[in-house]
Amino acid sequence: MINKIIFLILGAGLLACSSVSIRSVSSENMKVEGETKENSSIDVMIDPYRDSMEQEMNEVIAFADIDFIVERPCGNLNNWVADAVFVSQTKTVRMSIPIICLLNTGGIRATINAGDVTRGDIFKIMPFDNEIVWVKMPVTAIPKIEKYLINSGGEPIANTKLVNGKLKINGLSAETTEFMIITSDYLFNGGDKMSFFKDNLDVNFTGKLMRDVLIEEAQLQGTLINDSENRIEK
Repeated sequence: MINKIIFLILGAGLLACSSVSIRSVSSENMKVEGETKENSSIDVMIDPYRDSMEQEMNEVIAFADIDFIVERPCGNLNNWVADAVFVSQTKTVRMSIPIICLLNTGGIRATINAGDVTRGDIFKIMPFDNEIVWVKMPVTAIPKIEKYLINSGGEPIANTKLVNGKLKINGLSAETTEFMIITSDYLFNGGDKMSFFKDNLDVNFTGKLMRDVLIEEAQLQGTLINDSENRIEK
């Protein structure tokens, strides 16, 4: 029966993706009783998995005092996502060079409404399987990042601010030659036209999905930390 389910799914997918040219049309009355019974059997097999998935997605993992909204140049959801990723990645790490987090506003696909926050809510705001990566960058790339943030209208950032068009990176000094950016594999590979990552000196793929990290941090916080600070002041 499982093989039949796989066959039906694959067959439907192939048909949906195929280009079909109809040469002639004919009609014939057919009994559908057997097919209805077959479909009912498939539903019986799938229902337990569907119910299990719904139960998992409806699991309450945190609470939000207010609405968390994504917006440009900066929103409290932008800040929460960037901070959650930054904190989760740096809580057990000590670096000799500055570290910031840079994500993309377009990657946050929903808001979090005030009240109970479910696992499904996090899936809605971060539906993609983006992996967290650490990218070592030369300080000579900073002007390119500043220009990008100005032109884009603002992106989620943590441990830094853009003030009057200049990045104020915590720990950056005149002697600093390198710094680290925590971001996603999508952006590292040039997503959203972040071409400045081509200047990278090194990259470390963590193997951790951003969505999973957000779920973990939400659970640890209990009540989501609201930070509405304007971190993008062009």
